[in-house]
Amino acid sequence: MKIANLKIIILLVFLINALSCKSQTLPLNTSMEDVPANAYVKDLNNELSPYIGTYKANFKGNEITLFITKEEHKPTKRLKKDFFRDALVVKYIVKSSTGTILQDTKNNNSANIELYSYYTYPSKNTIVLYYSGTNCRVGWGDIYLKKINSNQISWEYRPDDITLDNSTCPEGTDINIYLPETKDLIFTKQ
Repeated sequence: MKIANLKIIILLVFLINALSCKSQTLPLNTSMEDVPANAYVKDLNNELSPYIGTYKANFKGNEITLFITKEEHKPTKRLKKDFFRDALVVKYIVKSSTGTILQDTKNNNSANIELYSYYTYPSKNTIVLYYSGTNCRVGWGDIYLKKINSNQISWEYRPDDITLDNSTCPEGTDINIYLPETKDLIFTKQ
């Protein structure tokens, strides 16, 4: 009877220990190759907070408004690994010069359009964002935000190529890229 109780106690201690283990916490700029599954890539040095806010710019007659927030413990999948990270999440509204909304991810909550940070360059005051693109992934690529001062950020959008045909994108689909495809566009905090 005592041996059975001892085995139960050992099993319970092992189970409690296994359940109480926390995932590994890593600094924000840990290389993706070094991030184990279920780890937490945390903003330990508060690198993301200076970018939080609402910013506006005009480009080719369109007004672009960025709504930048910080999401802690954002579920992420990169290099076939699931983990969590602190990230800037950007929603936006693009309006024409007449006030017509061309694209709105802030109020649309469109699951197929994502724009979030995945790397920082603290020495350059720069954050790199992943942009999933719009319909059929048109325009997917990287956006670089550089903090100029407490009220301004510089924008650089580097879209990647994608081949479209009727098998990958149905005919009649809106494949316009509404975000400004440019470098050094200045956004001002509102």
